[in-house]
Amino acid sequence: MSQPAMADATVTNPVLAEVVRSGFVEGRHRGSLVLLAADGSVELALGDVSSPVFPRSSNKPMQAAGMLRAGLDLAGERLALAAASHSGEVFHRDLVRTMLDEHGLSPAHLQCPPSLPLDQEELESRLAAGQGPDRVTMNCSGKHTAMLAAAALRGWPLDSYLDPAHPLQQLIRTVVEEAAGEPVAAVGTDGCGAPLMSLSLTGLARAFRSFVLAAPGTPERRVADAMRAHPEYVAGTRRHDTWLMREIPGALSKVGAEAVQGLALPDGRALALKIDDGAVRALRPALARALRLAGVTAPVTERVGHVPLLGGGREVGEVRVVF
Repeated sequence: MSQPAMADATVTNPVLAEVVRSGFVEGRHRGSLVLLAADGSVELALGDVSSPVFPRSSNKPMQAAGMLRAGLDLAGERLALAAASHSGEVFHRDLVRTMLDEHGLSPAHLQCPPSLPLDQEELESRLAAGQGPDRVTMNCSGKHTAMLAAAALRGWPLDSYLDPAHPLQQLIRTVVEEAAGEPVAAVGTDGCGAPLMSLSLTGLARAFRSFVLAAPGTPERRVADAMRAHPEYVAGTRRHDTWLMREIPGALSKVGAEAVQGLALPDGRALALKIDDGAVRALRPALARALRLAGVTAPVTERVGHVPLLGGGREVGEVRVVF
């Protein structure tokens, strides 16, 4: 497995967000952001947007397209779940089990680690019921189910489906590189155990743009259409990706761990951003500001961008953007 390349050490990324408590700035979050115009040109670049980063789950649309290219026939909620970082809600878990059964698989085939739900309400409910971590509950279980199904369809090994040299992972790498318009600079291991392919933020934005502009019926467009039609299966009922895809017509949105985000609008405008320290609390305000700079005026940007700070149970500050 190749060693991760490092970002340009000579570039100090700008502060994108401040943590303000009771009028006092108690913290700052640096990061980088690229905004592409409808024609694909760079409209705004803040910080280092050309060095490779690990997009984490923002790569999932490309991974899902790779499974379709392998011949897997998924559509609707099933395809959306294949590109998901789901919250572990009941409807997510039920569909994962259904998909496993449909393809002659079982939860024992999953090589993602056991996990508790991402959704706080589901987490509390599961613990109250005396239930612990489970592979089906893990937020990447839909992707792993689809990877296994694609491998089974092609007669490829199931026990090594997460090996970067596996035929499916090699096909996914091809999709990632084609969509981003650049080579993968490094391959690591994601939190779910799957190969993780690095891209620059500019490449990530190009990839999202390519999916919304792809011809109808292509694997890329099929993934984009499924995600946009069923965003609750991509994320959950209380997640910002769901809100954005529900309330901004034609938007394709996918968050990744360590505060990464890719998003494209149906006319080809696209963005990608990363908060350096991985603080998700700074991601949403930065994303909302980037959307406004892209000309999006939908009220959902206010909902996404509002991250309050509490003191004594009441709001005493916020995480605010400074660009």
